[in-house]
Amino acid sequence: MVHDISLTTLLLLCLAAAAAGWIDAVVGGGGLLQLPALLVALPHVPAAHVLGTNKAVAICGTSAAAVSYVRGAKLDLRTAVRIGVAALGGSLAGAFFAAGIDSAVLRPLIMGVLLAVLAFLLLRPSFGTAKGSAAPVTRRRVLVAILVAGLGIGFYDGLIGPGTGTFLVIALAGILHMDLVAASGTAKIVNVCTNVGALVTFSLHGSVLWQVAAPMALCNLTGGAFGARMALKRGSGFVRGVLVVVVVSLVCKLGYDQWGG
Repeated sequence: MVHDISLTTLLLLCLAAAAAGWIDAVVGGGGLLQLPALLVALPHVPAAHVLGTNKAVAICGTSAAAVSYVRGAKLDLRTAVRIGVAALGGSLAGAFFAAGIDSAVLRPLIMGVLLAVLAFLLLRPSFGTAKGSAAPVTRRRVLVAILVAGLGIGFYDGLIGPGTGTFLVIALAGILHMDLVAASGTAKIVNVCTNVGALVTFSLHGSVLWQVAAPMALCNLTGGAFGARMALKRGSGFVRGVLVVVVVSLVCKLGYDQWGG
Protein backbone atom coordinates (compact mmCIF):
# COMPACT_ATOMS: atom_id res chain seq x y z
CA MET A 1 0.00 0.00 0.00
CA VAL A 2 2.95 2.36 0.62
CA HIS A 3 5.64 0.68 -1.47
CA ASP A 4 6.25 3.89 -3.43
CA ILE A 5 6.80 6.19 -0.44
CA SER A 6 10.00 8.19 -0.91
CA LEU A 7 12.88 8.27 1.52
CA THR A 8 12.44 12.05 1.89
CA THR A 9 8.79 11.62 2.85
CA LEU A 10 9.67 8.95 5.38
CA LEU A 11 12.38 11.15 6.90
CA LEU A 12 9.92 14.05 7.23
CA LEU A 13 7.43 11.72 8.91
CA CYS A 14 10.14 10.64 11.34
CA LEU A 15 10.92 14.28 12.19
CA ALA A 16 7.22 14.93 12.77
CA ALA A 17 7.04 11.83 14.98
CA ALA A 18 10.00 13.00 17.09
CA ALA A 19 8.48 16.46 17.55
CA ALA A 20 5.08 14.95 18.36
CA GLY A 21 6.67 12.67 20.96
CA TRP A 22 8.30 15.67 22.64
CA ILE A 23 5.06 17.68 22.71
CA ASP A 24 3.03 14.73 23.94
CA ALA A 25 5.50 13.98 26.74
CA VAL A 26 5.53 17.54 28.05
CA VAL A 27 1.82 18.28 28.02
CA GLY A 28 -0.08 16.11 25.51
CA GLY A 29 -1.38 17.03 22.08
CA GLY A 30 1.34 15.45 19.94
CA GLY A 31 -1.32 14.03 17.64
CA LEU A 32 -2.00 17.60 16.55
CA LEU A 33 1.23 17.35 14.55
CA GLN A 34 1.67 13.65 13.85
CA LEU A 35 -1.75 12.68 12.50
CA PRO A 36 -1.98 15.55 9.97
CA ALA A 37 1.57 14.70 8.83
CA LEU A 38 0.49 11.12 8.12
CA LEU A 39 -2.64 12.28 6.32
CA VAL A 40 -0.62 14.60 4.06
CA ALA A 41 2.14 12.04 3.40
CA LEU A 42 -0.24 9.15 2.70
CA PRO A 43 -3.15 10.75 0.81
CA HIS A 44 -4.30 7.54 -0.89
CA VAL A 45 -4.16 5.31 2.19
CA PRO A 46 -7.52 4.49 3.85
CA ALA A 47 -8.24 6.55 6.97
CA ALA A 48 -8.38 3.46 9.20
CA HIS A 49 -4.81 2.54 8.24
CA VAL A 50 -3.60 6.09 8.92
CA LEU A 51 -5.26 6.08 12.36
CA GLY A 52 -3.89 2.63 13.17
CA THR A 53 -0.38 3.62 12.13
CA ASN A 54 -0.64 6.79 14.20
CA LYS A 55 -1.58 4.76 17.30
CA ALA A 56 1.29 2.30 16.71
CA VAL A 57 3.71 5.23 16.65
CA ALA A 58 2.17 7.21 19.50
CA ILE A 59 2.17 4.35 21.98
CA CYS A 60 5.97 4.11 21.81
CA GLY A 61 6.58 7.75 22.71
CA THR A 62 3.87 7.69 25.37
CA SER A 63 5.34 4.56 26.96
CA ALA A 64 8.87 6.02 26.96
CA ALA A 65 7.60 9.23 28.54
CA ALA A 66 5.61 7.28 31.14
CA VAL A 67 8.74 5.32 32.15
CA SER A 68 10.76 8.55 32.45
CA TYR A 69 8.10 10.16 34.64
CA VAL A 70 7.80 7.07 36.86
CA ARG A 71 11.56 7.14 37.42
CA GLY A 72 11.90 10.89 37.91
CA ALA A 73 8.69 12.04 39.61
CA LYS A 74 6.67 10.94 42.61
CA LEU A 75 3.52 9.53 41.02
CA ASP A 76 0.57 7.76 42.60
CA LEU A 77 0.76 4.67 40.40
CA ARG A 78 -2.26 2.99 41.98
CA THR A 79 -4.49 5.96 41.18
CA ALA A 80 -2.96 6.35 37.72
CA VAL A 81 -3.66 2.72 36.81
CA ARG A 82 -7.24 2.92 38.12
CA ILE A 83 -7.89 5.99 35.99
CA GLY A 84 -6.17 4.29 33.05
CA VAL A 85 -8.39 1.20 33.25
CA ALA A 86 -11.47 3.43 33.31
CA ALA A 87 -10.10 5.39 30.34
CA LEU A 88 -9.59 2.15 28.43
CA GLY A 89 -13.26 1.29 28.91
CA GLY A 90 -14.31 4.83 28.04
CA SER A 91 -12.27 4.87 24.82
CA LEU A 92 -13.78 1.56 23.68
CA ALA A 93 -17.26 2.97 24.29
CA GLY A 94 -16.39 6.17 22.45
CA ALA A 95 -15.08 4.23 19.47
CA PHE A 96 -18.33 2.27 19.38
CA PHE A 97 -20.38 5.47 19.05
CA ALA A 98 -17.91 7.29 16.78
CA ALA A 99 -19.47 6.04 13.53
CA GLY A 100 -22.77 7.76 14.29
CA ILE A 101 -21.36 11.13 15.36
CA ASP A 102 -20.73 14.06 13.04
CA SER A 103 -17.39 15.56 14.05
CA ALA A 104 -18.45 18.89 12.53
CA VAL A 105 -21.03 19.15 15.31
CA LEU A 106 -18.52 18.30 18.02
CA ARG A 107 -15.75 20.68 16.94
CA PRO A 108 -17.52 23.91 18.04
CA LEU A 109 -18.27 22.35 21.42
CA ILE A 110 -14.66 21.27 21.87
CA MET A 111 -13.45 24.72 20.81
CA GLY A 112 -15.70 26.29 23.44
CA VAL A 113 -14.20 24.07 26.12
CA LEU A 114 -10.66 24.85 24.94
CA LEU A 115 -11.31 28.59 24.94
CA ALA A 116 -12.66 28.32 28.49
CA VAL A 117 -9.54 26.35 29.48
CA LEU A 118 -7.28 28.98 27.85
CA ALA A 119 -9.06 31.80 29.69
CA PHE A 120 -8.71 29.88 32.97
CA LEU A 121 -4.97 29.35 32.42
CA LEU A 122 -4.38 33.00 31.59
CA LEU A 123 -6.46 34.26 34.53
CA ARG A 124 -4.93 31.75 36.97
CA PRO A 125 -1.17 31.95 36.34
CA SER A 126 -0.45 29.91 39.47
CA PHE A 127 -2.56 26.93 38.34
CA GLY A 128 -0.56 23.74 38.48
CA THR A 129 2.73 25.46 39.32
CA ALA A 130 2.64 24.87 43.06
CA LYS A 131 3.92 21.62 44.46
CA GLY A 132 1.17 19.11 45.13
CA SER A 133 0.29 18.24 48.70
CA ALA A 134 2.11 15.27 50.20
CA ALA A 135 -1.10 14.13 51.87
CA PRO A 136 -3.19 11.58 49.95
CA VAL A 137 -6.24 12.93 48.16
CA THR A 138 -9.69 11.93 49.34
CA ARG A 139 -11.51 8.93 47.92
CA ARG A 140 -14.17 11.26 46.58
CA ARG A 141 -11.65 13.18 44.47
CA VAL A 142 -10.13 9.95 43.19
CA LEU A 143 -13.61 8.76 42.19
CA VAL A 144 -14.28 12.05 40.40
CA ALA A 145 -10.93 11.71 38.58
CA ILE A 146 -11.82 8.16 37.52
CA LEU A 147 -15.18 9.33 36.17
CA VAL A 148 -13.97 12.54 34.50
CA ALA A 149 -10.37 11.83 33.45
CA GLY A 150 -10.95 8.11 33.00
CA LEU A 151 -14.39 7.39 31.62
CA GLY A 152 -15.17 10.91 30.34
CA ILE A 153 -11.94 11.84 28.59
CA GLY A 154 -11.38 8.22 27.60
CA PHE A 155 -14.78 8.28 25.86
CA TYR A 156 -13.78 11.50 24.11
CA ASP A 157 -10.51 9.91 22.98
CA GLY A 158 -12.37 7.05 21.34
CA LEU A 159 -15.00 9.35 19.89
CA ILE A 160 -12.84 12.05 18.27
CA GLY A 161 -9.48 12.41 20.05
CA PRO A 162 -7.58 15.67 19.46
CA GLY A 163 -6.18 17.18 22.64
CA THR A 164 -6.86 14.14 24.83
CA GLY A 165 -3.49 14.37 26.60
CA THR A 166 -3.97 18.09 27.21
CA PHE A 167 -7.44 17.56 28.68
CA LEU A 168 -6.04 14.82 30.93
CA VAL A 169 -3.29 17.07 32.30
CA ILE A 170 -5.75 19.86 33.10
CA ALA A 171 -8.32 17.51 34.65
CA LEU A 172 -5.76 15.72 36.82
CA ALA A 173 -4.18 18.97 38.01
CA GLY A 174 -7.58 20.44 38.82
CA ILE A 175 -9.26 17.45 40.45
CA LEU A 176 -6.35 15.81 42.28
CA HIS A 177 -4.42 19.05 43.03
CA MET A 178 -1.33 17.77 41.22
CA ASP A 179 1.38 20.07 39.95
CA LEU A 180 1.65 20.02 36.16
CA VAL A 181 4.68 17.74 36.11
CA ALA A 182 2.90 15.05 38.15
CA ALA A 183 -0.25 15.56 36.08
CA SER A 184 1.71 15.09 32.86
CA GLY A 185 3.31 11.90 34.17
CA THR A 186 -0.03 10.48 35.30
CA ALA A 187 -1.60 11.45 31.97
CA LYS A 188 1.06 9.45 30.13
CA ILE A 189 0.17 6.31 32.09
CA VAL A 190 -3.52 6.83 31.30
CA ASN A 191 -2.68 7.42 27.64
CA VAL A 192 -0.77 4.15 27.46
CA CYS A 193 -3.92 2.33 28.58
CA THR A 194 -6.14 3.99 25.97
CA ASN A 195 -3.56 3.52 23.20
CA VAL A 196 -3.20 -0.19 23.97
CA GLY A 197 -6.92 -0.77 23.46
CA ALA A 198 -7.00 1.21 20.22
CA LEU A 199 -3.84 -0.43 18.84
CA VAL A 200 -5.13 -3.94 19.54
CA THR A 201 -8.35 -3.12 17.68
CA PHE A 202 -6.54 -1.65 14.66
CA SER A 203 -4.04 -4.53 14.60
CA LEU A 204 -6.75 -7.18 14.61
CA HIS A 205 -8.30 -5.46 11.59
CA GLY A 206 -4.93 -5.27 9.80
CA SER A 207 -5.04 -1.47 9.83
CA VAL A 208 -1.44 -0.72 10.80
CA LEU A 209 1.28 0.05 8.22
CA TRP A 210 4.14 -1.42 10.21
CA GLN A 211 6.82 -0.55 7.62
CA VAL A 212 5.99 3.13 8.14
CA ALA A 213 5.20 2.87 11.85
CA ALA A 214 8.48 1.18 12.85
CA PRO A 215 10.97 3.98 11.98
CA MET A 216 8.51 6.66 13.10
CA ALA A 217 8.04 4.85 16.41
CA LEU A 218 11.78 4.96 17.13
CA CYS A 219 11.81 8.73 16.59
CA ASN A 220 8.61 9.20 18.60
CA LEU A 221 10.12 7.18 21.45
CA THR A 222 13.24 9.35 21.44
CA GLY A 223 11.18 12.55 21.42
CA GLY A 224 8.96 11.27 24.21
CA ALA A 225 11.85 10.34 26.49
CA PHE A 226 13.60 13.67 25.83
CA GLY A 227 10.42 15.69 26.42
CA ALA A 228 9.69 13.95 29.73
CA ARG A 229 13.23 14.57 30.99
CA MET A 230 13.04 18.23 29.98
CA ALA A 231 9.71 18.64 31.80
CA LEU A 232 11.13 17.00 34.92
CA LYS A 233 14.22 19.21 34.78
CA ARG A 234 12.51 22.54 34.07
CA GLY A 235 9.43 22.06 36.23
CA SER A 236 5.78 23.09 36.19
CA GLY A 237 6.33 26.63 34.92
CA PHE A 238 7.85 25.29 31.71
CA VAL A 239 5.03 22.74 31.32
CA ARG A 240 2.45 25.49 31.82
CA GLY A 241 3.97 27.58 29.03
CA VAL A 242 3.89 24.65 26.61
CA LEU A 243 0.32 23.90 27.73
CA VAL A 244 -0.85 27.39 26.74
CA VAL A 245 0.81 27.07 23.31
CA VAL A 246 -0.77 23.64 22.70
CA VAL A 247 -4.25 24.83 23.72
CA VAL A 248 -4.00 27.81 21.35
CA SER A 249 -2.79 25.48 18.57
CA LEU A 250 -5.70 23.10 19.16
CA VAL A 251 -8.19 25.97 18.96
CA CYS A 252 -6.65 27.16 15.69
CA LYS A 253 -6.61 23.69 14.16
CA LEU A 254 -10.19 22.87 15.13
CA GLY A 255 -11.31 26.28 13.87
CA TYR A 256 -9.60 25.66 10.54
CA ASP A 257 -11.14 22.18 10.28
CA GLN A 258 -14.57 23.64 11.00
CA TRP A 259 -14.56 26.78 8.86
CA GLY A 260 -11.43 26.90 6.72
CA GLY A 261 -10.96 23.35 5.49
